[in-house]
Amino acid sequence: MRANESRESGKVVVLLAIFRFPMLSVGFRTVLDAEPDMHVVGGAGPDSLVEDVRASGADVVISECQPYDAAGCSTFASIEAIKAACPGIKVIALECRCGAEQFSLALKAGADGFLTREAIGQDVVAAVRGVLAGHTYVSPAIVTRMVNTYVLHMPQGDVADAYGTLSEREREVLLLAAMGHTTRQIAESLHLSEQTVHNYRSDFMEKLGLHDRVELLKYAIRRGILNVADL
Repeated sequence: MRANESRESGKVVVLLAIFRFPMLSVGFRTVLDAEPDMHVVGGAGPDSLVEDVRASGADVVISECQPYDAAGCSTFASIEAIKAACPGIKVIALECRCGAEQFSLALKAGADGFLTREAIGQDVVAAVRGVLAGHTYVSPAIVTRMVNTYVLHMPQGDVADAYGTLSEREREVLLLAAMGHTTRQIAESLHLSEQTVHNYRSDFMEKLGLHDRVELLKYAIRRGILNVADL
């Protein structure tokens, strides 16, 4: 089934850009094609990633994080390139274990989700459904690592912060933003304008000294604002 045929039948079109783990690619394809509303349209090559994504007409691309080479990690650049070429596409980055910071790099580059290689079938399906719903999907294994890093190993003196200075509305926006909701979704949920939500978010990010959604997610978990089960 081609991409346009899948879209006409109401199916979500997924492109796999998994180069170095062929059996993992086969497993992902089997799991996704088993869903009645999903179809894997094909794969992409490492040297023609952006062109293949653009030509596929996919709704979601699951892209393997690029390994390190002499120039460093190209994950950031490849995800940015996909987003620039196809702004409406959702990108789920797949860990390759070339560096612990790949999670942060991928999300900062614009990835909508992040999967570990140990992801089971229901995780892969949940990731696709989650990003299509406008949420940021993070593998449970990554959340566990973040809890271990930012909670269990956190010096006691770091517990105090400016959270107590936030208004009730700022705290509501913070929670929804940390869960991956978009500005529009938060505005609809809280019956506010998008500009008002933007203002609340800018205010609490400044008060807490946060700079992006990765830092916000880490902060929410460390502070106990966000439950792992909510992700």
